[in-house]
Amino acid sequence: MIRDTIKSAQVTAMKAGDKERLAAVRLILAKLKDRDIELRTAKTVPDDDAVVVEVLQKMVKQRRESIDMFTSGGRDELAAREQAELAVIESFLPAQLSEDETKAAIEGIKAEIGAQSVKDMGRVMAVLKERHGSVIDMSKASGLVKAALG
Repeated sequence: MIRDTIKSAQVTAMKAGDKERLAAVRLILAKLKDRDIELRTAKTVPDDDAVVVEVLQKMVKQRRESIDMFTSGGRDELAAREQAELAVIESFLPAQLSEDETKAAIEGIKAEIGAQSVKDMGRVMAVLKERHGSVIDMSKASGLVKAALG
């Protein structure tokens, strides 16, 4: 389980005295705890790894947006700190599909459900997220689906 890997990384970072990594790991664990609290009232609770991947992907997206803003604002030291956190967060995510593998998955789904135009984009995205959501960056996949259907 990914959560166990993150918890053991916290202990390892503590023992090694790696303050930056420890801070990032603690941040991840705090976000996971928040998500667990949200899910207490949910009717259906997804698989734990799915929850962890969802939280990590959201954190990655936030870090990338922050890096862009800090870089454009001339705050390179803050962008570097966000980049370091991003590297730690990404280290816990499952290996992502390459662009070619993503395109192949999109073509397979497109043929399977008979998608032909951009009107079918929502259906293709739904199936893609259901089957490959944990190993595909959905923001990049959106552009690829649009190109495949356009």
